Amino acid sequence: MRSFLVLLVGLCLLMSATVPVDACTVAVVSGKCTKDGRPLLWKHRDTDHLQNIVWHFNGPKFSFIGIVDADDVDKTQVWVGTNSAGFAIMNSASYNLILKDTIRLKDQEGVVMKRALGQCATLADFEQLLRDLPKPLGVEANFGVIDAQGGAAFYEVDNFTFRKLDVNDPTIAPLGYLVHTNFSFTGDPERGAGHIRFATAQDLFFAAEEQGRLDEQFILQEASRCLVHSLTKTNLWEMMPPDGHTPRYVYFEDYIPRNSTAASVVVQGVKKGEPVDLVTMWTILGSPLTSIAMPLWLSAGPNLPRIVLPDKSGNAPLCEASMRLKERLFPLKRSYGSRYMNLSALINEESTGILQRLRPLEDRIFREAQAKLAIWRTGGNAQKEMKEFYRWIDEMVWKEYGELGR
Repeated sequence: MRSFLVLLVGLCLLMSATVPVDACTVAVVSGKCTKDGRPLLWKHRDTDHLQNIVWHFNGPKFSFIGIVDADDVDKTQVWVGTNSAGFAIMNSASYNLILKDTIRLKDQEGVVMKRALGQCATLADFEQLLRDLPKPLGVEANFGVIDAQGGAAFYEVDNFTFRKLDVNDPTIAPLGYLVHTNFSFTGDPERGAGHIRFATAQDLFFAAEEQGRLDEQFILQEASRCLVHSLTKTNLWEMMPPDGHTPRYVYFEDYIPRNSTAASVVVQGVKKGEPVDLVTMWTILGSPLTSIAMPLWLSAGPNLPRIVLPDKSGNAPLCEASMRLKERLFPLKRSYGSRYMNLSALINEESTGILQRLRPLEDRIFREAQAKLAIWRTGGNAQKEMKEFYRWIDEMVWKEYGELGR
């Protein structure tokens, strides 16, 4: 019996060591292939830090906003963000760049990104930062970067070196975009993680680019909430329960949205010559299945929507509300519960599912924000109108969550 228990514990430890905790799905999209000619940066964040907030920083050269773990009291790491020079950065963890890891310094990706946002204006600046930072870096990651000059690239980075994948180079990205999950193209092809999510995202982006609808709304509403599994060919929309009252559980693993998803963000850049303060960080805090996309602009300074900023509890109200609704999707409390979702609570034929009820308000936010951006790009008092728009978002979103909570 003792030998069996030792073996069982050993297997559990081995499994916990090989299953990635951070399982993000990300993309860098050149303005050459987007619907409006502006580059896009997408980070669908999976982590064990489920409470995320938005924070405004004043860096050594540039101010910036970014996603921060709510429990990171000193705000030492940023997981995706954009700065006052129009530079934006995000990452996904890679698990196939470092083959023999004897270096203890790890998980410094958020530290590197915070530093980059505070001092980099261009892709060239970021490359120089990677050269100048003390080694080892403590990273194994795919960093995605765009800038206000039209630059768009992935950097596959380990402790000592980096490889640039220029998304504007047709020999590297013939369709004008690159998708990554948790492996690097220049790493060991036999290792890594997230291959099923990668295939799902590739299918989605290929179809969107071919149909001329590759934009921020497509990514957040269709990719971040994709209910199709590329390996099993399961489409949960085709399994829609008849009502929202009778639970119907489905096995929910290796979809792009996961139980561990804490945020999904698309940074919409600017065309050359456009005001960099119109870079828009479209932000979903919490689970994309139970939250709403918020347009955020750096030019409004720290006066962001109250629902994405920490309240007295230290958490963002939008993220808190999203997590409460997510409990309806994953109500099973035993150890296996996180792998089984109650599909009836998400979507159903009565259109009373959480995703179905939140969508109309989010569609309205997209329409209003896109109309305002079209005006602001030709002039006008954008900063004042942004603050008024934030107040409207706070009121409308909080009202909607209040009704869903009843």
